[in-house]
Amino acid sequence: MIGQKEYKKRRDKLAKSLSENSVGILFSASYRPRSNDTEYPYRQNSNFYYLTSFKEDNSCLVIVKTTKGVKTILFVQAKDKQKELWNGKRLGEKEAEKIFLVDEVYAITNLEEKLKKFLQTSKNLYFDFGLEYSKMKVLKRYAKGIAVHQNIAPLVNEMRLIKSVAEIALIKKAINITKKAHHKAMSFSKANKNEYELQAEIEHVFKSNGAYSDAYTSIVACGNSANTLHYIENNKPLQDNELILIDAGCEYEYYASDITRCIPVNGKFTEVQKELYNMVLDVELKIIEMIKPNMLRNDLQKKSEELLCQGMVKLGILKGNYKKLIKKQEHKKFYPHGIGHWMGIDVHDECPYKYDNGDEIPLRKGMVLTIEPAIYIDKDDKSVPKKYRGIGIRIEDDILVTKEGYVNLSYEIAKSIEEIESLSLS
Repeated sequence: MIGQKEYKKRRDKLAKSLSENSVGILFSASYRPRSNDTEYPYRQNSNFYYLTSFKEDNSCLVIVKTTKGVKTILFVQAKDKQKELWNGKRLGEKEAEKIFLVDEVYAITNLEEKLKKFLQTSKNLYFDFGLEYSKMKVLKRYAKGIAVHQNIAPLVNEMRLIKSVAEIALIKKAINITKKAHHKAMSFSKANKNEYELQAEIEHVFKSNGAYSDAYTSIVACGNSANTLHYIENNKPLQDNELILIDAGCEYEYYASDITRCIPVNGKFTEVQKELYNMVLDVELKIIEMIKPNMLRNDLQKKSEELLCQGMVKLGILKGNYKKLIKKQEHKKFYPHGIGHWMGIDVHDECPYKYDNGDEIPLRKGMVLTIEPAIYIDKDDKSVPKKYRGIGIRIEDDILVTKEGYVNLSYEIAKSIEEIESLSLS
């Protein structure tokens, strides 16, 4: 778990990046309607959670910075027995004051009154430019005299690039639970089953191990379905002799995991499947080996495209000189996405990839990113040898950048053909 002292350090660090005589404001997330009067399960705004650890809606963090110093104020939903009867207990001001290391705590009903006072002497207002309209109206009402409005989200997102020891521990916990889920999927008898039955097995493991939410909607894509990158229907039969692409990861205490494995329905890879799988696996292993401080993600991307294109030429999927093919972007039809992304509180962490001047941010100790090369060959693509059509393969791991190189946080999740078959046939 992450202690309150760490959250306070984050708020202090954010305050240092604000100009003097300024107010910074972050709001909690709102409930999202599912249909009519029902709602999706609540999840806190990631930046708000990163700075507070507070999981309730209808709350707000305000940082006031003057020449005299910095003051942090938390606004929370007041206790209300009638509302709590329907929607659950609230922490309230008194308990919040005991837990969170902020200077003041008020009921959210006092926000507009206090905000008006804070903004009277301020020259700069920092808030998330992606605010929903109702909250934006509140700010604009009292910020008419403030000429400078700045987006606070990029400041927080940049802080989130480097993970603390406590954050890495939570990511490891999420990955460990996800390992159990993927191994369950490998060993689960898949004959005469459907994609959604396999999804249910995976998500049962998540919840039974304390991860109450997936980090994203699980992808369980059998056969040609794997060639739809964001396939989430998960409603087709598991066909014998086909591969299943499983992209699934849980969220543990707001920290994500993101793992993709490809497994055979009947437990045994065909020779053709082995050719493609080992080609992608070889690329993934080589790219992971490149990871170290000061490495650029763009260089990892270029190398992954080069290696995959070479592999496709060798297998006869593409024809010609691989350098010319890359120049013409011929390989992009089969590998259209990036080599990976930042991961943390969000499975696709909203951390920046470039500095303000446009230069790419190099890898640094404490960053966590995914590595996920792939090949997607649609069943109707007649430019490709028939034996390869309808196969989609992606292999994805979660990598921590260290002082001298990297640690593959998900190395324990079976990945070689031998490991997967051993679990599948046990």
